[in-house]
Amino acid sequence: MNIVFTGIMGRYPYGGVAWCSLMYLLGLRRLGHDVWYVEDTGECNYDPQANTLATDPAYALNMIATTLEPYGFGDRWCYIDYTGGHHGMPEAQWRQTCADADLFLNLSGGSWFWRDEYAAIPHTAFIDSDPAFTQLAIANGPDWYVEFFRRFGTRFTFGANIGTAASSVPVGDMEWHHTWQPVALDEWHAGEPQSGEAQRLTTIMTWEIESFQDIGGNKNGEFFAIADLPSRVSVPLELAINAPDPVLAELTSKGWCLEDAFRVSRNIDVYRDYIHAAAGELSVAKSTYVGTRSGWFSDRTECFLASGRPAIVQDTGWSAHLPTGSGLFGFDNVEQAYAAIEQYLADPPRHQRAAQEVARAYFADDVVLPALLERATATATRGAR
Repeated sequence: MNIVFTGIMGRYPYGGVAWCSLMYLLGLRRLGHDVWYVEDTGECNYDPQANTLATDPAYALNMIATTLEPYGFGDRWCYIDYTGGHHGMPEAQWRQTCADADLFLNLSGGSWFWRDEYAAIPHTAFIDSDPAFTQLAIANGPDWYVEFFRRFGTRFTFGANIGTAASSVPVGDMEWHHTWQPVALDEWHAGEPQSGEAQRLTTIMTWEIESFQDIGGNKNGEFFAIADLPSRVSVPLELAINAPDPVLAELTSKGWCLEDAFRVSRNIDVYRDYIHAAAGELSVAKSTYVGTRSGWFSDRTECFLASGRPAIVQDTGWSAHLPTGSGLFGFDNVEQAYAAIEQYLADPPRHQRAAQEVARAYFADDVVLPALLERATATATRGAR
């Protein structure tokens, strides 16, 4: 198949975000498909160096190019800026690419438009990486927003419980099918964690997100429940975090080691290096994910597991769908988090092997993507040629 895939690696130019799109591209190509990347959000991109939204797309263009070129996608991308200007592939070439496409996959709002060339593609699917937030926004959103989602032939979500009795999230008459973020396992091979101070548990996080402001429910609503853990465990606990100075000072006072989130995620290589240098992950989830029992599971956590780095992460309802207790641990409170850390420290090699086994069984691209493609191509888009 010819597949047009949208992502947001220019709009949010961070290593973790870039990996999400790149691993779809790699996985789809590995399955034998021809795939192209487009970004068409209608928004200005964030420029981390200037710490502002930028009308000049130079930072976004560099992020996309340097991410895709080493993997053979250097001539297979198009960035449409907020003025409608085309970068990467020329407009005429891009339109022809869409005209020849069989499937349009939209990850996380990589395009907020139903341009004629997208609507004419026979099969279309949206992949929701923010379960609960997305559905709540639709339930309370303006007509254009609701219609945008309604027009997709298929809708997927990372929330394993969305649309089921296990979650309180309203879905109305829209059907959501569960999928996981696919992982290119070959990209995450790593040796055993180093000894000494590198034997830390960490995560990469933003204290408060800018999107979905009317919904709220950030990680700060969950984190202080486990804030005293550093004083109770023998392994260093670290956060690569973006947060206000008073928050950073309070975390430091409680014994957390802190790292700058942008420094360790400014591109895909430093992001992967940071994960590989850790012993494993310890992380909470956004309170909206937790409170609604959405079943969301982090793409970042998948990368830790694929690297043989065990993960101890807050349960959002995902434990009904994934194995826990060996390589992957879920917790609902600080006592469970503490017990999981102690269990991991009792036999790190076993849990490192188990982490990779979980990633192989549930998140590998050749496990996730065939099922997604089968469902996405079972329904034709309304109005398609």
